[in-house]
Amino acid sequence: MSESQVLSPRHALLALAVVAVWGTNFVVIRLALDQFPPFFLAGLRFTLAAVPGVFFLPRPRVKWSNLAAYGLLIGAGQFGLLFFAMDGRISPGLASLVIQTQVFFTIFLSMARIGERLRIFQIVACLLAVAGIGVIMRHVSGGTTLFGLLLVLLAASSWAIGNIVARESGARNALAYVVWSSLFAAPPLLLVALLREGPAAILHSVTYASPAGWLAVVWQSVGNSWFGYGSWAFLLARYPSATVSPMALLVPVFGMAASVFWLGEPMPAWKLGAAGLVFAGLAISVFYPRWRAAQRLRTA
Repeated sequence: MSESQVLSPRHALLALAVVAVWGTNFVVIRLALDQFPPFFLAGLRFTLAAVPGVFFLPRPRVKWSNLAAYGLLIGAGQFGLLFFAMDGRISPGLASLVIQTQVFFTIFLSMARIGERLRIFQIVACLLAVAGIGVIMRHVSGGTTLFGLLLVLLAASSWAIGNIVARESGARNALAYVVWSSLFAAPPLLLVALLREGPAAILHSVTYASPAGWLAVVWQSVGNSWFGYGSWAFLLARYPSATVSPMALLVPVFGMAASVFWLGEPMPAWKLGAAGLVFAGLAISVFYPRWRAAQRLRTA
């Protein structure tokens, strides 16, 4: 790992490219959902994430049960629910913001496992985020429903549990871990698609999807899984986590901006205010402990 605490210009651009891909992907998802049913789309994403990757990347030295748990949580839990919510139940911009509440779910779950109490700054951060979610709940309408909001919160909680499963796996190659766990994500998603969406809808989407639609499907796997996780693992191998991870706060920024630019999603004052509250909570939870640690070093 590099001793530098600051990303080099080249690596800073790489990190920015990753969060831009992850953020703008919410628009890509929305466009792909115009041509594919949500659970089938999620199943395709993880099928292509697994194949042909499993033939080139060695299986991580973790238990099969761990890989299965992560695949189910991230595949069926996070992305299955997220895609279902974004199929007319929540706007892409808000989805990119609300899904980031996984940070708080991860903190709460991790602290519960070790019996640690919440600190004041974590309570403040959580209250800010809850206030932001409350603002969204007061303004649900046709484009964003309460059901859609709850689905994304469930997706965020599933992501958080997946984070803990991944952390306890001890896997060193993040890309290989994601690829091999996708073997367990695709089958349940495709089964749900078959049972809920039906063979006729699936066949129609496969038959009539445009090249742009198929490109969006490939982008889900190659852009987000292969490039995104691969590049992120590359950066984490060379810099401290505290240097790299805060860049992820830009994901909802790119997500909301892309939704406005490409889809014309309106950004009234209440939505900007809600985003500001949630983002402030995220920023406090990420930066405050690092600031306190730096202060202790200076006074030591």
